[in-house]
Amino acid sequence: MPSISGINRRQFLVGTAAAAAAFSLSSGLAFGASAKRGGTLRVSVDQAMAKLNPLIARVTPEYLVSELLYSGLTRLGEGMLPVPDLAESWSSNPELTVWTFKLRQGLVFHDGSSCTSTDVVASFVAIRDAKTGSPGRQNVGPIDKVRALDAHTVEFTLSAAYVDFPTALAFPNAKVVPAAILQSNPGALTRTAVGTGPFKLTSFHPDRVITMVRNEKYWDPSRPYLDGIEIRVYPDPAAEGSALLSGDIDLMTLVRPTEFARLKDAPDVQALRMPSGQFCNVNMGCNQKPFTDPRVRQALALTIDRKVMVDFVAEGYGQPGNDSPISSAFNFYAPSQLKKPNIATAKRLLADAGYPNGVDLTLIASDSPAIRTQMAVAMAEMARPAGFRISVQTMPHATYLEQVWKKGAFYVGYYTMQPTVDSVFSLLYTSTAAWNETHWNNKEFDQLVIKARGTADNAQRQELYSKAQQMMEDDVPSIIPVFFDILRAKRPNVHGYKIHPRGLVFRLDYVWLDDSLKASA
Repeated sequence: MPSISGINRRQFLVGTAAAAAAFSLSSGLAFGASAKRGGTLRVSVDQAMAKLNPLIARVTPEYLVSELLYSGLTRLGEGMLPVPDLAESWSSNPELTVWTFKLRQGLVFHDGSSCTSTDVVASFVAIRDAKTGSPGRQNVGPIDKVRALDAHTVEFTLSAAYVDFPTALAFPNAKVVPAAILQSNPGALTRTAVGTGPFKLTSFHPDRVITMVRNEKYWDPSRPYLDGIEIRVYPDPAAEGSALLSGDIDLMTLVRPTEFARLKDAPDVQALRMPSGQFCNVNMGCNQKPFTDPRVRQALALTIDRKVMVDFVAEGYGQPGNDSPISSAFNFYAPSQLKKPNIATAKRLLADAGYPNGVDLTLIASDSPAIRTQMAVAMAEMARPAGFRISVQTMPHATYLEQVWKKGAFYVGYYTMQPTVDSVFSLLYTSTAAWNETHWNNKEFDQLVIKARGTADNAQRQELYSKAQQMMEDDVPSIIPVFFDILRAKRPNVHGYKIHPRGLVFRLDYVWLDDSLKASA
């Protein structure tokens, strides 16, 4: 069996899971010693929730509610690493193709029924079924089959080696729901919730408010600390900010840059900011002219002032990007010298590609979020001196998804941070990526990603991922000039809350309230 630093790979993986479990439990108990039980946290979101079924959640408020009401085998902890949730430990064969997860004893759903390996198997069968329409289908890893070895043991057989599999199982849609409901009436999950999460649903008014109370039978008896949570819908960002200022809500899960500027200097409000891997990518169809020639893509990249993009598009709340989708918030990030505008070189590259008199292009941007249009307009202005005559076309998001996404030659995409380097590359940029927007289809890049996916040694993975990032920066299948910080805000009496760079991870079961508004956070 191959070894890692003197121990075999199975021991390494089991030890990692056990250490994560110990860290999670010990840190929770230590924190719980000073935390207060009680109170209802009032949380604001910016849009209504269409459904409660965690397997088909698609927007941030739905992911938030899913995390509160349901559990997965693992969850994403601090440091972007998987920690135990329903599974207390896991291990792998030496080839990283067969993974075994041990469930906790005594798990129960909110309706009092037992949660066993049968429910885990049924949930992943549903996630992987195209008829379910789960976003998790493309994100939970290369699962070939899943089976229950006994009531508390689940085995996953993968079609390829995948060292990040425990992290993939922390994907927001990878929740466990009762097999009985999936087999008899899965549609019931749209309006009701039967999970094992830290909270239980009490009311569901998707366009106004969702309420929930503490799950007294949650697997960790020390959490949650709160008696309950109210999720309130505020479509108007200004009204949402005012509600926080007045004390009508306690926590904003999304703050627009304009609102952040207002809130960060306000008394009795704490504005929170976290660098992340969220980005807009200007995708160029590498299978369509003029972008079949890499010199055109490279020329366009050299017209962008990335620091100005941060100021203009992110209003200063972001970090410059260098055309790789991997920001400094990721493990295995490879720093490189930031590209600077070079109009003379851009002109020469464009001429060498057969466009000495410039080129006319139409750049399409969805109207949601608005930063897509802002980036498109800024790029058009920056690229004009080099001979790029770019016309910006904005369209409704629904039309964009139907007519442009994955089909267009030149458009602005938008993505939240993924949990791992592999999940970004495999979702967007490999030849077999589920959302292969650029059609770059670089076989050398594919092989680097595949090899890294099956490599347990972190030094070797860093080398492979560094090469892959450099290839993207050099060949430019898409332009990524800025990463957006996550902006949130809370009242000072909200304790234990930290922004997670993933963005779709909230960990509100660690939050507690202090009666004193002036209490330090």
